[in-house]
Amino acid sequence: MNMQSIYFFLCCFFILCGQALAKPMVAVIDGDTIHIGQKKYRFSGIDAPEIKQTCKQDNVIILCGALAKDALEKKINNQNVLCKEESVDRYQRIIAECFVGKESLSQYLVKNGYAVAYRKYSGQFIKDEEYAKQNKLGLWSMMFEYPWDYRAKLRSK
Repeated sequence: MNMQSIYFFLCCFFILCGQALAKPMVAVIDGDTIHIGQKKYRFSGIDAPEIKQTCKQDNVIILCGALAKDALEKKINNQNVLCKEESVDRYQRIIAECFVGKESLSQYLVKNGYAVAYRKYSGQFIKDEEYAKQNKLGLWSMMFEYPWDYRAKLRSK
């Protein structure tokens, strides 16, 4: 084997290894939806404010949907996200609980007041919501409309 062949082999090897080791791109869509590569994930058991939803704190309008999205982006912070898939919803999103390390992103969002427990579908995060509510964290420090009520109002217009 000549040097040129060895060089070619090593270049191909490193390119292929780099692609295999590269972590997939995580895009945060809103406070309870992410895309990892081509897969669309909706966090199970929680509901975050819609991206254009507003809340009020001390008579000041807060973009609480954007606040939830920002909190999720900061929490992920270019780390690997692994999701435990549960089902698929009517919008073809994968319903899942997703984690950074061993920490549930759903639990983090609810416990810090960026999302609420979605009792209609799960009781898993109710204690985390109660904690956020008692400590007036995130949404619980302001006047807000539950995301499902906000969406219902939009649909009725």
